[in-house]
Amino acid sequence: MNEIIQIPKNFNPQENCLKDKVILITGTGDGIGATAAKTFAKYGATIILLSKTEKKIIDVYDDIVNAGHPQPAIITLNLEEATANDYAGLAQTIENEFGHLDGLLHNAAMFEGLSPISQFDNKIWERTVKVNLHAPFWLSQAMIPLLNKSKSSSMVFTSSGVAHQGRAYWGAYGVTKAAGDNLMGILADELENNTPIRVNSIDPGRVRTRMRALAFPGEDPFTIPAPSEIMDAYIYLMSDESKDVNGKIIACSKST
Repeated sequence: MNEIIQIPKNFNPQENCLKDKVILITGTGDGIGATAAKTFAKYGATIILLSKTEKKIIDVYDDIVNAGHPQPAIITLNLEEATANDYAGLAQTIENEFGHLDGLLHNAAMFEGLSPISQFDNKIWERTVKVNLHAPFWLSQAMIPLLNKSKSSSMVFTSSGVAHQGRAYWGAYGVTKAAGDNLMGILADELENNTPIRVNSIDPGRVRTRMRALAFPGEDPFTIPAPSEIMDAYIYLMSDESKDVNGKIIACSKST
């Protein structure tokens, strides 16, 4: 099992700690992805915003530009339909534009509600596996050569409390998150000795997002942290402060 840790208590993000880094983030239309994009840009990174439709990320793009941060790039890709060839094409586009990649945040995820396995919709199962597991695999595979061109690069997966312990009704989401933790561990072990790439996961815990509201509709959202309140963990893993951290799961707050 991958070790679960927390960021150092004395970690204090320094201004421009992500300066000149190029970071690709999936699922940047809202929630944690949008907040991470704006936060990384604030600390000097150039962000590649990836989402299913351009409409969802225009506001994020505008917020970054209007704040005077490095101009981000916009890439649209439907993770439910994308093939290995699409990811290879994405890698070529990034190489042509930037020459390398310093960070990859696997943030996009699909969750369609709680359901017992005996009644789980087969189509939703297939779609969830495609977005939550196949997409990170193909994207990681395609981006490794670009991450290898960086002096210090970070690949970050998104974990969940239901990945660490099977829980009733979490179905495909729980299964794919557990598999994602294992994929992270495999990549961390494979890349540790001969590449500049470190691979870790973040478990955001209880966070005020659309997905959280779908899973817990009766919960008062203002009793749990906003995405902005957990960003130190994301900055830590993308900055060189975490250059010796590999194969770990960073816990932000109380698990789901």
